Amino acid sequence: MKKLFLLPTALFILFAVSNASAQVRITGYNHVALAVADIGASTHFYRDIIGLKPLEVPDNLKAIRSWFIIADGQELHLLAGRKDPVANNDRNGAHFSWTIPDADPVEAYLKKAGVDYHRQQRFDGASQIYITDPDGYVIELNEPKR
Repeated sequence: MKKLFLLPTALFILFAVSNASAQVRITGYNHVALAVADIGASTHFYRDIIGLKPLEVPDNLKAIRSWFIIADGQELHLLAGRKDPVANNDRNGAHFSWTIPDADPVEAYLKKAGVDYHRQQRFDGASQIYITDPDGYVIELNEPKR
């Protein structure tokens, strides 16, 4: 009798848990926060090399934070204090990706700026360019599908 009662109870709990996770309604991408070893070097990279627009940081956080606009409603937050190296930092491992309109001018700019990169063509014909920030975070720059 206990076994007959346990099965429906387990199924009910499983159903409730799986439906509860569906209740988180995501409406957009807000920000990603990266821990960095050298806030100045990372700020230079994202502001001066990538060209992200800085956001104002509260006075009490300026020495340990740097914030940027990626796109409307999307931000990058740099957090000082990284002690350990970034692990799994290759283009087939952990990375994040931004959309670019055209890879050709980006590649020309990276060459001129002396930034190491890897360019490849995706299965759908779009180009991908991979770069690495000062801490070793891999950034994928993707053209739209062709």
